[in-house]
Amino acid sequence: MAPGSKAERKAALDAGAWMFNVVTSVGIIMVNKALMATHGFSFATTLTGLHFATTTLMTLAMKWLGYIQPSYLPVPELIKFVFFANLSIVGMNVSLMWNSVGFYQIAKLCIIPVLCFLEILFDKVRYSRDTKLSIMLVLVGVAVCTVTDVSVNSQGLIAAIIAVWSTALQQHYVHHLQRKYSLGSFNLLGHTAPAQAASLLILGPFGDFWLTNKRVDTFNYTAIVTFFIILSCIIAVGTNLSQFICIGRFTAVSFQVLGHMKTILVLTLGFLFFGKEGLNFHVALGMVLAVIGMIWYGNASSKPGGKERQVYSAPSEKTQKHSILSSQSELDQKV
Repeated sequence: MAPGSKAERKAALDAGAWMFNVVTSVGIIMVNKALMATHGFSFATTLTGLHFATTTLMTLAMKWLGYIQPSYLPVPELIKFVFFANLSIVGMNVSLMWNSVGFYQIAKLCIIPVLCFLEILFDKVRYSRDTKLSIMLVLVGVAVCTVTDVSVNSQGLIAAIIAVWSTALQQHYVHHLQRKYSLGSFNLLGHTAPAQAASLLILGPFGDFWLTNKRVDTFNYTAIVTFFIILSCIIAVGTNLSQFICIGRFTAVSFQVLGHMKTILVLTLGFLFFGKEGLNFHVALGMVLAVIGMIWYGNASSKPGGKERQVYSAPSEKTQKHSILSSQSELDQKV
């Protein structure tokens, strides 16, 4: 295959993966908004457990059909990932409960600089000036159109810090595990979804009771509520899979930066379907700035040296000779 056609195929797959994530993410947000805001089902952690249980069933079916091949992930790595992932879910829920919506949005924006720090620290990544500026423009744009009142207290601040760091670590860890153990998105989901489902379904009802003072088992499950729960679980399979696909194909930072396009889409759809209350000049300005920043980021990060580039020191002549001799020695031993 010619280099040009390879690049075009990769670009098409990248775009397809991203659109898959955008559609499923926006879809699940709209369904959950109807489920929680309209029908009063406020058990977010338990619902997430049901999402992963449905995802587990999907991975089992894919294994049975032969689409997922056996793979290996050490138990300590799995436990570490599930800890960060579950802490992220609970942390975000607690942060939303204890903080104002404005501070909650600011905390979510802080995930991007934390991810940048993790990639610089662990992956030796370097960002070009344009890439940094485009990220800043995205953050400013999203902040302008989403942040309203900002108030914080000590316990809310602690919850926000835990939520931000656990989310960043979980997303960075997805990319790390896929590279280190050569795991595809289906394979990684096959390892992590059952553990997350079991832990969240056991701990979720207690956590939700603590957050809402309501019991999930005494809720009035009408036909429409049950329908929305099932629909949410079905869409969540695509959301969970597309997240792993996107982080694997791009990086956690790119996933977060471009992920704010979903915020803009959700706001737009909210204005279209739930009324134009809250739509004003500064919201529209923030949307425009965020979209410009995302386009700029995509262009800047795709240029040579612009996208999160690994930094390697050039090997010395002595090191090169040693490497050649070592490789030759290994070949001789194999022969």
